[in-house]
Amino acid sequence: MHHIIEKHEIYQAVKAGILEAGVKLPQDVAQALDAALEKETGPAHKVLRHIGENLETAQRCNMPMCQDTGMVLAFVEMGDQVQIKDAFIDDVIHQAIEDAYQEGCFRKSVVADPLNGRKNTGNNLPAVIHHKLTPGGDLTISLMLKGFGSENCSRVTMLKPTAGREALIQGVLDIVKGAGGSPCPPTILGIGIGGTMDYAAKLSKQALLRELDDTHPDPYYAELEQEIMDRVNQMGIGGGGLGGVVSTLGVKVEKYPTHIAGLPLAVSINCWADRKTIIEFKEAL
Repeated sequence: MHHIIEKHEIYQAVKAGILEAGVKLPQDVAQALDAALEKETGPAHKVLRHIGENLETAQRCNMPMCQDTGMVLAFVEMGDQVQIKDAFIDDVIHQAIEDAYQEGCFRKSVVADPLNGRKNTGNNLPAVIHHKLTPGGDLTISLMLKGFGSENCSRVTMLKPTAGREALIQGVLDIVKGAGGSPCPPTILGIGIGGTMDYAAKLSKQALLRELDDTHPDPYYAELEQEIMDRVNQMGIGGGGLGGVVSTLGVKVEKYPTHIAGLPLAVSINCWADRKTIIEFKEAL
């Protein structure tokens, strides 16, 4: 039996999700910032206090928490029994993004051609949309408003297949060290391991959608996430890059099988403004 979803349901949910994500941080990120504030002293403490004041003002005045309101990244997981009535889902998502950015007075930051002219599209479109077909009647749309101060610090590297765990950790640390204070720390790190060069990068973005207080289901990778987080926080970058004990709020890893001759590693860095939302349409049982 097909699960028929009206296009206006998707439109309203995506539009509302974007409007909220640009103004209010998810609870897991807000709690992580509060915990970091308690640990820090000196300049980093002031940075985190000002971030808190900024967030309070954004919510009270219903205005963007950051002037860079991001490029929208969407992961669409659609069951093979889902039907969108009288619409193509990408068109619905794009219309919702355009209207949300206009209504919310969000800065429109997308250029039509990355090299030739770089003319602004004027509506923050297109989004970057990834599709995955799944069995069943559920539809999940995961959205991220990705700022480019942190995106510009993200990297992909191809390690030797024999590099091993320590070399991989060092690869992450080198990327974070190179970024320094540029991505507006404390950051959140999404790490993709395996697949191909491009797939590892995709995995690193998907990792950023996870809750900060969750635990990786594989104990090996749960331990790896914690070790990387501990070692990044020992680097002393701190809030705003001014030194401190909290350089990252969370480290999340996603993995995928890869070729015997390679070990792709991608690190997507996100600033403290971790603007994300997940919209679900569940099939009625």
